[in-house]
Amino acid sequence: MTQQQTAGPPSTGHADLAEEFLDRQTPLSRIRNILHRYPALSPAIVLLIAVVVFGLLNDRFLRVENLSLITQQVAVVGTLAIAQTLIILTAGIDLSVGAVMILSSMVMAQLAVGSGVPGPLALIAGLAVGLAAGALNGFLVTRFRLPPFIVTLGTLNIFVALTLLYSGGSTVRGSAMPGVLTWLGTTFPVGAVRISTGVVMMLLLYAVVAFILGKTAWGRHVYAVGDDKEAARLAGIPVSRVLMSVYLAAGAVLAAGAWIQIGRTNAASPNAGVDLNLDSITAVVIGGTSLFGGRGSIWGSLLGALIVGVFRNGLSLAGLDVLYQTLAVGILIIVAVSIDQWIRKVKS
Repeated sequence: MTQQQTAGPPSTGHADLAEEFLDRQTPLSRIRNILHRYPALSPAIVLLIAVVVFGLLNDRFLRVENLSLITQQVAVVGTLAIAQTLIILTAGIDLSVGAVMILSSMVMAQLAVGSGVPGPLALIAGLAVGLAAGALNGFLVTRFRLPPFIVTLGTLNIFVALTLLYSGGSTVRGSAMPGVLTWLGTTFPVGAVRISTGVVMMLLLYAVVAFILGKTAWGRHVYAVGDDKEAARLAGIPVSRVLMSVYLAAGAVLAAGAWIQIGRTNAASPNAGVDLNLDSITAVVIGGTSLFGGRGSIWGSLLGALIVGVFRNGLSLAGLDVLYQTLAVGILIIVAVSIDQWIRKVKS
């Protein structure tokens, strides 16, 4: 046989290695590797750019009172983003977070005002509602193997209907509630900025969840289940129990969000939070958490919530209609998912 006949086709393995090596050496690939390693970096850059741009467009944006307003507005969305992050880390999504929060807030308010239940017991009842809602979502996802999107789309309508039936469509004013229910709305000065107690509660929740996700076996299991359920099961991780615990934890966080919401608005309304589901998902995705699960940072979700708050506030100061603000948030989601898809192509 001739040398040409024995040589055969070129080795594809060496070609793949060469291609991977060259890909890693390009500046764009280096950026992608860095963003893959530090998910919270890209939202931090976006937040900085947004603050600078809106500050240049309107001198009122950087005023102390406006920055204080943004932090207080972000408290509710930021809390919902914690619950949404936990779900999305497991490769799920929760369309019912806003509805669960509003239902919990109405139960707290109606029990305290309409039934004369003491404030602390009303808070516990609201927590029980959040846990029950999370348990229902988790049960449907784990027991019947239903897609989280379909499950939470259905329970979204269930919880909205229950809220309207229970409250009769009426709003409960904060002036009629016990002080413990509206306590998170009180503010105190931090330098020149006034911070609400609800913002402190939100930050404490972030710190606790960040510690649990980063320093406990449960946190590692959450990431493993989101990355590959079958591989996690083969590794001995009880996937169904982890998923159920995630939905229960999300429900507890949403109940805390209900308490923050009451303090923020000084009322409990069944019609509040129309955009909360969209904003919570936007905050998580912009914050670098992958919609495909297994990758993300809880602190990135806080940055994402701040980005949503900054965009809505900055566009409002620019005089744009609320419809254009919603349009901008929708564009942010598409851009964030596109960037996430690009980052996921990084070679390990």
